[in-house]
Amino acid sequence: MKKYENTGSKDTRSGFGAGLTELGQTNEKVVALCADLIGSLKMDDFKKNHPERFFQVGIAEANMIGIAAGLTIGGKIPFTGTFANFSTGRVYDQIRQSVAYSDKNVKICASHAGLTLGEDGATHQILEDIGLMKMLPGMTVINTCDYNQTKAATIAIAEHHGPVYLRFGRPVVPNFTPADQKFEIGKAVVLNEGSDVTIVATGHLVWEALLAAETLEANGVSAEVINIHTIKPLDEEAILKSLTKTKCIVTAEEHNIMGGLGESVARVLTATHPRPQEFVAVHDSFGESGTPEQLMEKYKLNAQAIVEAVEKVMKRK
Repeated sequence: MKKYENTGSKDTRSGFGAGLTELGQTNEKVVALCADLIGSLKMDDFKKNHPERFFQVGIAEANMIGIAAGLTIGGKIPFTGTFANFSTGRVYDQIRQSVAYSDKNVKICASHAGLTLGEDGATHQILEDIGLMKMLPGMTVINTCDYNQTKAATIAIAEHHGPVYLRFGRPVVPNFTPADQKFEIGKAVVLNEGSDVTIVATGHLVWEALLAAETLEANGVSAEVINIHTIKPLDEEAILKSLTKTKCIVTAEEHNIMGGLGESVARVLTATHPRPQEFVAVHDSFGESGTPEQLMEKYKLNAQAIVEAVEKVMKRK
């Protein structure tokens, strides 16, 4: 089994900022809009270097989405930035009507997603955003795992025509994917091959899946670990190919068990290739205040929870 090294922990939101900075230098069509959270979204460099292409909208997220949709008519590629809760739940009507229904080339970039927002608590810890976004026709949904992948994804979505939801986080997490990676929308990444169980993970849970695979290997279990960075369109082929070997699967995500990656995978299995599945996710509840580590432990979103899910699903093979 391949061992992955943390080359230096960083927050994924900084990967977005770095990608946006590079786009500012290489693509004159890219513009950025922010809802009064420039520092939190790491949009400072873009604003400094390209003030004529930066729009501070203030605490008016619905207006930000409307402006972004309008900018696409003139050929611009707008990147909007605010917390995931405000990027989706607060402005769902505007996204549905002005962006998705109209097929506007808007990139909705959302930081501080999931429980790992931490001490800000349940009102800010949106756990429904992936479900909200993936149900919109034509919307691409991406949830990256580390700094390098977030930077690569930010650059890649500028070349993709159509609405995109890019989800990333606040906490410092291991950075383990290649700095020079090519990000392919809709293409899963097999991190480790295995024969006993398939673990598909997204976002912050990818590193936890790798840690779980090491524990499982020590216990004689061969786990195939797949990084699902694109939840929609889902790489069904990669998942089904893995299941021909392993015959069972665990899905892992920092999201409500309702509407997330796990349900998308379950739909594929039900329609084409039924196999036992276990879910590592938040079980239909809101979050609460606490450190990211405390919350991931309490809500069972860590390597140990993945190991336990693997042990359970293998008994059902």
